[in-house]
Amino acid sequence: MRWLLVLFFLGRPFWETKPPERWSDREIEALRTDSPWAQTLGPEPRVLVYLATAAPIEEAEQEARLRTRDPLAEPDPDYLDYLRENRDKAFVLALPDVTARGLAQPGEEKAMEENTEMVIGRKSYRIVGHFPPIGSDPVLRLVFPRVAESTDKTILFRLYLPGLAFPTREAEFPVKDLIYHGKLAM
Repeated sequence: MRWLLVLFFLGRPFWETKPPERWSDREIEALRTDSPWAQTLGPEPRVLVYLATAAPIEEAEQEARLRTRDPLAEPDPDYLDYLRENRDKAFVLALPDVTARGLAQPGEEKAMEENTEMVIGRKSYRIVGHFPPIGSDPVLRLVFPRVAESTDKTILFRLYLPGLAFPTREAEFPVKDLIYHGKLAM
């Protein structure tokens, strides 16, 4: 709702009117943390989730890497290899700074795999895989099948996040807001 108000008052969003190299640092941070492709989930501890394979997120992260002296860590090489081979079949929901300790607890990884799903309309889809956080890339990456279409209304993620006091979270993304340069960006 907040973004709709901003768009109403300011017209088209910056990511549609300017190339990534002209985005301000504040715009890059907003895109990566509070945009149609990113949101923070409660309760405490709050958890950031974002659509890691969405073009505006990838462009914002690349631009942030180019600008900083202490660049963002490069993603896990195995994850990058997986994306090169499967980008047309899968997309990734990322959760930075979610601890890997929870995944190491007996049964928790299996619970995450069984209780994490994406819901589009009346259909639900389980994760097809995940990349756990590692020291150089502290991001939990959940892989889902690329089945959403621009005609869908919303994409709901029901997440089970091991290691958190309240491991069950939901994130909902209105599909109409995920359009970037005329295409669905996930």
